[in-house]
Amino acid sequence: MTDTEATPTRAAWALQAPMLTEYYDTEWGMPVRDERGVFERLTLEAFQSGLSWLTILRKRENFRAAFDDFDVAAIAAYSDADVARLLSDKGIIRNRAKIAATIANAQAMLALHESGETLSDLVWSHMPARSPAPERDDEVPATSPESEALAKALKKRGFRFVGPTTMYALMSAIGVVDVHLVSSHRRGCSGLWNIDGTPVGPATMV
Repeated sequence: MTDTEATPTRAAWALQAPMLTEYYDTEWGMPVRDERGVFERLTLEAFQSGLSWLTILRKRENFRAAFDDFDVAAIAAYSDADVARLLSDKGIIRNRAKIAATIANAQAMLALHESGETLSDLVWSHMPARSPAPERDDEVPATSPESEALAKALKKRGFRFVGPTTMYALMSAIGVVDVHLVSSHRRGCSGLWNIDGTPVGPATMV
């Protein structure tokens, strides 16, 4: 067994708790393209703003239960009573602005569908021509021209809590970019990016 196999290289944040390590090793950076999956992750990234990702992971199942398993049509129809219910739910982040944003985002997503667009296609259309190839944690970008463009496109369509940093976190989480360290055992795990940051092939581009 090599040293790399004995001690896999991970991002520093993934070493802070076993739940983060498991998330890093099994989910982070893997492609997500289904509408509900993308909406869930957009919502969780918005709730994470100003908080730790570990806090969100620990409450993830509670979020799913509270928000009807991220059924967009159900959330879009939430009433004041639903908002009150969510604000009293100790299992989630009880932030009125973020709850209101989630409802508004569900409504914006339905409007996208009515115009013939999908959230997944919109997000994936901002896949860059080349992904970063960080060698150290401090080389991992916080934003990109593509995340700035995505944030602008989503805000134009009525989405909230979708700033460039939050959108870059989303893009990293669902494989639109690969920001695993080049030495990580998870580098290239999505099958979309080579270790050097070049795309695997033209078929991966949306």
